[in-house]
Amino acid sequence: MASPALRENILTPANIVTLVRIVLIPLFVAVLVSPWPALTENLPLWGSLQPWIAAAVFVFISATDAVDGYLARSRNEVTDFGKFLDPLADKILVCAALLGLVELQLLPSWIALIILAREFIVSGLRMLCASQGIVVAASWYGKVKTVSQIIAIIAFIIKDTVQLQALGDTFATAFNIFAWLAMLIAVIMTIVSMIDYFSKCRGVFGLED
Repeated sequence: MASPALRENILTPANIVTLVRIVLIPLFVAVLVSPWPALTENLPLWGSLQPWIAAAVFVFISATDAVDGYLARSRNEVTDFGKFLDPLADKILVCAALLGLVELQLLPSWIALIILAREFIVSGLRMLCASQGIVVAASWYGKVKTVSQIIAIIAFIIKDTVQLQALGDTFATAFNIFAWLAMLIAVIMTIVSMIDYFSKCRGVFGLED
């Protein structure tokens, strides 16, 4: 049986939801990139539905972020473990989706590189600031960055599907443009949020006024 300290600090409902989110990420990757529709040769519809199923799994996993945040605040169970695990789960999910899209040749690798590099850089800045006792508050840039990335990823997963093509060339082209604009915004906000972190951490580099 788990000790009281373990239940209080780690096995809270919010942290359990976050852990489930991480566990479901490999499932999302498998649904997105694996050739599982080939196992259902008598049901060819599954092949055309694969991107939609992957998008649905991605949306479900992303939505649990709001659930664990609500549970932690409403139950007054905000823990250090949760503060560490929650953003980590978000980063793993986004990284997995980007790498899956690159593998499927739906997304240029340089876009994934920019977003992944930002995560490494910001994580390094956070550790550097923490080592010097500097607390970097979260900003709305990061929230907008995360939301824009999620929207862009969903759009890229489904933008070339048979179902959208069936709605006509005009609609399919318009949605394709929307997907690229969403990804452009996500990349811009990724860079802007990184610059914001550098600005907040300038004291670490001796650049304070």
